[in-house]
Amino acid sequence: MTLLRLVIAALAIAFAILIVWAIGTGTFSEAGAWLMSEPWGLVSMADLYLGFLLLATVIFFFERKWWVAALWILPIPFLGNVWTAVWFVVRLPEMARRLRAIA
Repeated sequence: MTLLRLVIAALAIAFAILIVWAIGTGTFSEAGAWLMSEPWGLVSMADLYLGFLLLATVIFFFERKWWVAALWILPIPFLGNVWTAVWFVVRLPEMARRLRAIA
């Protein structure tokens, strides 16, 4: 479990570094305009936000208090899967415990 949490954390850090690099070297508005003009760009964005919605649903039902769920869910559209990885690193032991209990 600890190894998996470390791998997820390392991937999140690598992804955050990639985002910082892209912000420093690319033009976000031009890239966004190109992405939204292409059919596969639209598919990718729809897929991304569908994933955000699915994860938000999992978080909502996992967290015991609605306001804790809201604190985890609200940043997702802005911080993306870096935030998702943080949630997994924090909640993975409890998630595994609960899943084992119902198996």
